[in-house]
Amino acid sequence: MTEPQETAADARSVHRERRARTAAEGELDPRADPAGNDEPGMRADPSAGGLDAHLVVERGGFRLDVALRVAPGEVVALLGPNGAGKTTALRALAGLTPLTEGRIRLDGGALEGTPPESRPVGVVFQDYLLFPHLSALDNVAFGPRCQGETKAAARARAAEWLDRLGLAAHAGAKPRRLSGGQAQRVALARALATDPRLLLLDEPLAALDARTRLEVRSRLRRHLAEFEAVAVLVTHDPLDAMVLADRLVVVEHGRVVQEGAPSDIARHPRTDYIARLVGLNLYRGEADGHTVRLDAGPAVTTTEVLSGPVFVAFPPSAVTLYRDRPTGTSARNLWHCEVAGLETHGDQIRADLTGGLPLAADLTTVAAAELDLHPGARVWAAVKAAQTHAYPV
Repeated sequence: MTEPQETAADARSVHRERRARTAAEGELDPRADPAGNDEPGMRADPSAGGLDAHLVVERGGFRLDVALRVAPGEVVALLGPNGAGKTTALRALAGLTPLTEGRIRLDGGALEGTPPESRPVGVVFQDYLLFPHLSALDNVAFGPRCQGETKAAARARAAEWLDRLGLAAHAGAKPRRLSGGQAQRVALARALATDPRLLLLDEPLAALDARTRLEVRSRLRRHLAEFEAVAVLVTHDPLDAMVLADRLVVVEHGRVVQEGAPSDIARHPRTDYIARLVGLNLYRGEADGHTVRLDAGPAVTTTEVLSGPVFVAFPPSAVTLYRDRPTGTSARNLWHCEVAGLETHGDQIRADLTGGLPLAADLTTVAAAELDLHPGARVWAAVKAAQTHAYPV
């Protein structure tokens, strides 16, 4: 996986450099009116490329308040639980949900107040929304036709995009004749055929089965790496976000709770939701040297020397379980717990523990059987200090 990720990063770097040269040379967005009579969002400021948005949407008792800054060539994933506000943010960027307040600037131009059909925005919806009566070719040509291109020119552009996405042989097929992966690529081609400055993807892989998802995720990563403008992806799947995005913005209850590179967020989660997402036990406490007194009660010994409010994290695989209090173990952290539940995680068993410290522990099915684990069983949980990670709040 390392090599494709490096290739994607290299491609994005080239595109950013090209965009920077264009800005430095003072080129204007081709959508701008030469006479200077620009519609909102139709003229780009070369010195202010990319997306700069503050999205505030109030609906009923829910309030979305999210700030987004995305550079050209960058892919940002909005990640969060159901009901967090991810799709509301995407619809606001597309102009399908009006802002209560805030702003949307794209390439220096204002988009708020611009109708959806006039925005330089391409959208790939979760269920793709392909026109069932049109062929793949005419589905992709629909956008350019709406922009005023002739039928012949629009179909030529559509054919080019289908070829680029490996779908030239399916140009004449209706959506019902396409596989899930093929339909997803047709929807992507339709969005890209309009030369959008902002590409929005709403759970683009959610409708695919697990096998198809793996292949399409790889293809989509490559196409996003080649996309020169801004891409915003909405997903609740951490793997999609980690693989496809340069940067994650985690939203909970309508607010940004953490943002950064996928590797940073995976290593330094700041909420229980993110910790569960990346598979870590996470606690907050007060550090004094190597000891962290947790808000949950007990203390944890760490290798880091810190002072003040901190988070402490460790993976479930770092937890060793014993039925009797262990002797001779080098683990500095030991808690008496009770098994609250067991579930299968791949080829392992995950035990949810309560008592001395609520935590999750992963162990093999053989180990679980040897320990005779079952809900209500009392166990000792041990974690070595070297397997914990503490970092400032």
